[in-house]
Amino acid sequence: MTTDELRAMVMGQAQGAAALNLAFVGVANGLFAALAQPRSPEELAEHTGLDLGYLRRWCEAAFAFGHLSHESGRFVVTDLGRLFDPATPGSMMALPAQVVLGGHMMERAAGLMRTGERPGERVLAERPTILPLFGLMLEQGFTPLMEREVLPLLGFLEEVGRRGGVVVDLGCGNGWALRVLARHFPGLRGVGLDGFGENIRQATARAEAAGLGDRLRFVEGELSTFRPDEPIDALFMSRALHHVWPDAHTVLSQLRDALRPGGRVILWEPAWPDDLSALRDPRRRVLAFQNVSEHIQGNHFLRPADIVAAVEAVGLRAEAHLFAEGAEVVVLGVKG
Repeated sequence: MTTDELRAMVMGQAQGAAALNLAFVGVANGLFAALAQPRSPEELAEHTGLDLGYLRRWCEAAFAFGHLSHESGRFVVTDLGRLFDPATPGSMMALPAQVVLGGHMMERAAGLMRTGERPGERVLAERPTILPLFGLMLEQGFTPLMEREVLPLLGFLEEVGRRGGVVVDLGCGNGWALRVLARHFPGLRGVGLDGFGENIRQATARAEAAGLGDRLRFVEGELSTFRPDEPIDALFMSRALHHVWPDAHTVLSQLRDALRPGGRVILWEPAWPDDLSALRDPRRRVLAFQNVSEHIQGNHFLRPADIVAAVEAVGLRAEAHLFAEGAEVVVLGVKG
C-alpha cells in the first residue's frame, strides 16, 4: 500500500473508533432506548435526569455519526443507533463496551510497561461505567457461539438434568452461561461463583427474571476457596482457566475431587495459536489485543495442547474440540 492509502486506512479506523466511543455513552446511559421516541435535549434531560449540556453535545455528535436523526429540534434513534440498544435482538452493544474497555486497558498498559507492575483483576473495576456492562457484553458476544458450537458437545447434560443434577460455573459473570444451560437442559440445577459483587447481583436478578431463580443460585467468592455443598456433575469455566493458570494443577485437582464419578469439567478458552503468524488472521488479531489486557491482570491465553496436558496431569481423560475456525477451544475432562 502507498503512504496515502495507509493514511486513508488509519483515518477510517479512527472514524470507527470515534463512532463506537460515542455509542458507549449511549449504551451506558440508556440513551438509545430513551430516544426510541423523538425528544429534544431538554426533554431527554427531564426523562433521564442527566445533565443537559452533556446530552446536547452527545446528541449532536451521535447525529454526526448517524446514530441519531434530527427533525424540528428533536432527536430520534436511527436503525444504526438501535443496534446498540441492549434490548434489540442481536444487539451489538458489546462492541462499544469492548472498545472503551480496551482503551482503558491500553492506557494502563502504557504506564505499567515502565514498571512491570501487573495489578490483577481489580483493573476491570477501575471504571464504574464499564463494570456494570461487562457481564452483558460477554453474554451478547458469546451466547450465539455457545448455542451454536458448545451445546452440541454437552449432550451428557440431558441425563444430568433429568435427575436434577448440578453444574457449577466458576467465574460466572452475570450468569449468562448457566441460564443458557438451564434453558436447554430442563431440571438441571446450577451454582455460579464470581469475585465481583456486581456480577452476582446481576446474575441473581436475571435468573429470577427468566423464571430460573428456583434452579440457579449465585455466590460471591474466590475459586481457590470454593467448596461445593454436594458432589457435582459438571464444572464449567468459560474464559476463566487462564486466570488461575499459575495454580492450574491445584485448581484442577480441586475440581476433580468435587466431581462425582463420571463427572466432567468443561473448559472453554480462546485458543492461542502455535504459530505466531496466525495472529494476523482477523479472528486472532483481537485475541492478541486482548492478551495485552490479560497480561495486566496477571494472565495469558493458553495453547489447547497445554490445557489438555494440564487436565490429564490430574488424572482426567481429556479431549479438545476446536471451533470458530480454530480460534476457540472446549476441553472436556472426564473423571473415571
